[in-house]
Amino acid sequence: MNIDLKDFNKRSKQLSQENRKFLMGLKKKDPRKLDHAFHSLHEEVFEGTDCLTCANCCKTTSPIFYQTDIERVAKALRMKPGDFIEQYLRVDEDNDYVLKSAPCPFLDEDNYCSVYESRPKACREYPHTDRKKMIQVMDLTHKNTLVCPAVLEIVERMKKLI
Repeated sequence: MNIDLKDFNKRSKQLSQENRKFLMGLKKKDPRKLDHAFHSLHEEVFEGTDCLTCANCCKTTSPIFYQTDIERVAKALRMKPGDFIEQYLRVDEDNDYVLKSAPCPFLDEDNYCSVYESRPKACREYPHTDRKKMIQVMDLTHKNTLVCPAVLEIVERMKKLI
């Protein structure tokens, strides 16, 4: 999938209301069938997606850093967890640790992650379209249609399936 972020941003905003309504309507569906449909489309879309050509998630959003994430990344950077927090993180409105700035300070100019092997759990699981109980993350999936071109594509294909 060839990604033009300007076009994606425009298109995802135009479809946002429609996608929100569609995804909230999926909460009435059989959870197992919903998981199956999302997982199949996730595999299909990501087969043709090279995240390194985009990295919009790393450029625009922050994962939540749990204590284990902080310790793992700090260790990889040979820092004390407290120093890592002070240098890179802030507490957001939900009382979670998130990055102080975007793009992610660990993203290099070629869209590679300098802490990839030690990255936070939220980064490992992103964009969450292959998780169990998708029915529980429709709000997050909607938000991710505005960040990830692959998620937008999955939702657009889902509209044709259901």
